[in-house]
Amino acid sequence: MEHLDVPKLKLHGFNNLTKTLSFNMYDICYTKTPKDREAYIDYIDEQYNADRLTQILTTVTQIIGANILNISKQDYEPQGASVTILISENPLPQPSVDQQCASPGPIPEIIAAHLDKSHITVHTYPEYHPTDGISTFRADIDVSTCGEISPLKALNYLIHSFDADMMTLDYKVRGFTRDITGNKLFIDHPIDSIQNFIPEHIKHLYHMIDVNVYQENIFHTKCKLKNFDLNNYLFGYTKDELHPGTAQSIAKKVRHEMDEIFYGTNVTEAMFTIDDY
Repeated sequence: MEHLDVPKLKLHGFNNLTKTLSFNMYDICYTKTPKDREAYIDYIDEQYNADRLTQILTTVTQIIGANILNISKQDYEPQGASVTILISENPLPQPSVDQQCASPGPIPEIIAAHLDKSHITVHTYPEYHPTDGISTFRADIDVSTCGEISPLKALNYLIHSFDADMMTLDYKVRGFTRDITGNKLFIDHPIDSIQNFIPEHIKHLYHMIDVNVYQENIFHTKCKLKNFDLNNYLFGYTKDELHPGTAQSIAKKVRHEMDEIFYGTNVTEAMFTIDDY
């Protein structure tokens, strides 16, 4: 895995490049009955409530070397949660930092002056198919920074924090900064794929597709687990408790759901053959 520990550039003024990592993950589950579905949603809401998400984002802040200015968090009814952390590259005097979890509430004036250092956010979206028994949990995380700190340093931790069946990763660098000669710099570190920053043992677990626009410093990677074990997608029971035909039908539904998410389109036929389940 490559790192961003490169010699510091000699700049005119400060580094005002904006670097944004969007980490989008999915967990797929088959819930046999409406009661099972409700239990799955309750389980997800408990596993990834606002307090747990705040812990994850706080660790992200530490990993990328940022400083927390303000935290806002909220659990929603009937489901879902969100957390927003405002960050800065450099520390502020302690009295200026407001880490009270207000939701929502007025932002202290000192915080507004440092919004250029941006934010880390997470939103969760538990949802389900109305008739097919498929339940899906999605979490969207955005890590947006300015200056020398980079959100890519936290990618490995985020992958390990969510046991994801599918991941969609986006990274982009916007704006420009100048070196001491006045020359514009539109990116300040080498990258040709987000996969450069994913450990090899993780990459072996997923099918990965890149769609990159290099001249615009936009990088996009989609990931889907290679191995399929139906037991990992059943909530509250195992495939041994199912008739083989029922198990095969459920496997087809789950894999069809994963394919549609991976390819980003509705498909009339699943793009796979079921060799086992």
